[in-house]
Amino acid sequence: MNACGLDFGTSNSAIGVVRDGQVRLAPIEGDATLMPTAVFFEADTDDVALFGREAIDAYIGGSEGRLMRALKSILASPLMDETTALAGRKIAFADVIALYVANLKRKAEAFLGAEIDKVVHGRPVHFVDGDDEADRRAEAILREIAGRVGFREVVFVYEPVAAAYHYEATLTAEETVLIADIGGGTSDFSVVRVGPDRSKQQERGQDILANAGIRVGGTDFDRALSLKRVMPLLGLGSFLFEKNLPLPRGPYADLATWSRVNLLYQPPAMRQIRDLLRNAVQPEKVGRLLKTVERRLGHRICFAVEDAKIALSDAAQTDVILDFVEEQLRPRATRTRFDDAIADMTDRLNAAVAQCVADAGLTPQKISAVFLTGGSCRVPAVRGAVAAAVPGARLSGGEDLVSVVAGLTQDAYRRFYR
Repeated sequence: MNACGLDFGTSNSAIGVVRDGQVRLAPIEGDATLMPTAVFFEADTDDVALFGREAIDAYIGGSEGRLMRALKSILASPLMDETTALAGRKIAFADVIALYVANLKRKAEAFLGAEIDKVVHGRPVHFVDGDDEADRRAEAILREIAGRVGFREVVFVYEPVAAAYHYEATLTAEETVLIADIGGGTSDFSVVRVGPDRSKQQERGQDILANAGIRVGGTDFDRALSLKRVMPLLGLGSFLFEKNLPLPRGPYADLATWSRVNLLYQPPAMRQIRDLLRNAVQPEKVGRLLKTVERRLGHRICFAVEDAKIALSDAAQTDVILDFVEEQLRPRATRTRFDDAIADMTDRLNAAVAQCVADAGLTPQKISAVFLTGGSCRVPAVRGAVAAAVPGARLSGGEDLVSVVAGLTQDAYRRFYR
């Protein structure tokens, strides 16, 4: 039968196949080979309406329903044991992920013109920091989902290792490379020996010198920016009349977190926000919070913050456009303040890179090159943190969002077709 490479990502996903003896990325949304990891459920129906960009467009366009994004970040969290209300019924988060993965598989099979029963499945080095049991459970859930949608053989490969295989195809000489895969939910690092001769080997275990990973990614950067620049306009940091207490941080943290936004639309959360409004010293701010929740604008705020974060990769300042909450509500975000907001996370990235190199038994000077992949490696502070840990190494990549899936598919070719 046939095999594929599957990159199920926090922000975007992709799938590749071997067609006519060549590694090919399958078009999964029109001609696009990269699709947002998003599912939209129409209101008052049990059917899944849309996936990917169409799901996001339906939500932003005002269609009634439920948008779910950043599904991968739920895998190692307690939310995996919960359900979400949908059109008068409840659906498990694992079932939502299975619907999305099944859609990817169908698109790949349509492109290949044949059934696919084997998958080389990407996974982060660690789904969650410092919890091996949660890590094993997250992989087991992905394995069960893969089996449920029709994959009879499942092989997991660390995502930075897969990116190394893709990078290797560009080389004419051997290198010792650090792969930095900075994604939406996790940051993963591998030190790998790569080269034209090594790429011909069936078994590559001895070439992988070290792996490291931390649960820090683009959605965490979004959250930090939102809490810093947006949530204070909705009441974060303001006070209640009762005992001059500050408003609780919980609702704002949920609203700033992609995977938790929908929790605020539940009746208990709504009641809490209405109670806060009645006791707020600055009701105009908390009124914005209530409006956001009542009109289910939470994901639109997340998108606006994400757009601002992306803009700050090229500009020193930008506005977070929140006109859909209130006319001319446009807080200014600067790169300097953004860098400050994520400084603890970029420090952790720097430390993780240094530890990965040390675990490989190497000094930083022995790293020939750094290959950057994943959307969040475009953030200047992130690139700087990685580069500072391996001074002198050549930096490459940074614009390629499909290197992981390409490497996974190359590995599928090596395992199942040669």
